[in-house]
Order: sequence, then structure tokens, then C-alpha cells
Amino acid sequence: MERSLPRRLYDASWGRAFALGYDWFLSTSEKAGLREKRAELVGRADGRTLEIGAGTGLNLDHYSDAVTELVLAEPFAPMAAKLRARIERAGAGEGRPIEVIDAPAERLPLPDDDFDTVVSTLVLCTVDDPAQAVAEVGRVLRAGGSFLYLEHVRSPDPRLARWQDRLHRPWWVFGHGCNCNRDTVATIASSGLEPDAVERDRMPKAPPIVRPLAIGAARAPH
Repeated sequence: MERSLPRRLYDASWGRAFALGYDWFLSTSEKAGLREKRAELVGRADGRTLEIGAGTGLNLDHYSDAVTELVLAEPFAPMAAKLRARIERAGAGEGRPIEVIDAPAERLPLPDDDFDTVVSTLVLCTVDDPAQAVAEVGRVLRAGGSFLYLEHVRSPDPRLARWQDRLHRPWWVFGHGCNCNRDTVATIASSGLEPDAVERDRMPKAPPIVRPLAIGAARAPH
């Protein structure tokens, strides 16, 4: 869907600033344990791997040698620019093919049954249509392939969930489209993917409304 003029202006102003400061915004949480949670999850990827919403490339260091090819999808140009710069600085593409594509998670220009692993970290809160994004994950995964995700989600605690609902709009503006109250676990469970496991956790050193985490895996059915 084509962006409206106000959204284009928002992206060009606060969106650009948000992209520039994204690593700094997350740095406290990363140092307090989020980096280790990413590493544990992303380290499980293998074979031909796709990361949706790759952002500035915070997961790049965590892919193991078991990943033979890596495709990074990032639709927001300021984020993608930082992602490409990080790849170049780190020489990350020297050991295996890495491709960056300008594509939203809901409309991946990729063939069916093409990937062994799809990775998503702190992405499904921002996509326009989470159900369609997860459907695309299922489409591009080979039979038996893994969807690995780490997402902040709607709290199972009704009191905190109500606060997530109340503060949704201002957080959406600050977080460049981040929805703090999405029940992403339910979206994945109803997608047709087969859940392996879901771990409920907390994002360290984060505001309470984005602290509840779901870390898990699901498989494309055989």
C-alpha cells in the first residue's frame, strides 16, 4: 500500500532520526542481556537463511558457519543504509553470500519453499499486517524449515496489557510504528506453522510496556 503524505513526512523526519539512533536506543538492553538472547536464537539458524526486518544488522555477528547463504530484507531506506554499511565495515559477506533486499515482510519478492530458516527479531510489532507477514514466512520456508523469532508482545498480565493499550498511540509515534500491544504469539499460533516451543521472557532494561518477550520457533509443515 502506498504511503500517505503524512507518513512520508513522518518517515523523512522522525523516522530518519529513529534509524540513526536505533542502535543507541537499544544499547542499554543489549548490554543487559538482550544481545545474549539474540545470539542464542540466531545461532540456531542454518542453511539458506532469510532475516525479515533486518534493521541496522544487530544480528549479523550471531549467525554461525551453519548458515550457507543470508538474505536480509529491510524496507526502510535509512535502516537499510546502516545495514549495508555494517556489512561493509565487518566484511560480513566475505565468508558466505549476503544479499540485502528492499522488501517488507508482507510482500517478499522471493520464491516459495526457498529457505531453510527465517529469522525475526523485534520486527512483527512494526509490520502493517502481522498475519500476512507470518504467512509470507510460511510461504518461503521449505517443508520442515524453521521460523526463529524474538518479539516483544502483548503481556499475559491483564493489568500491564491495559497499560499497553492506553499507551499504544504515543509509543507508536515514538517507536516509528511499533505496536506495543500486539498478541504476536497468537498470530503465529494461528498461521499454519507448527510451534516447537515458546519461552516467555523479559526485555532487560526496557520500558514496562515493551518488556514482555516471546522467544520461540515454529516449523513449516511437511
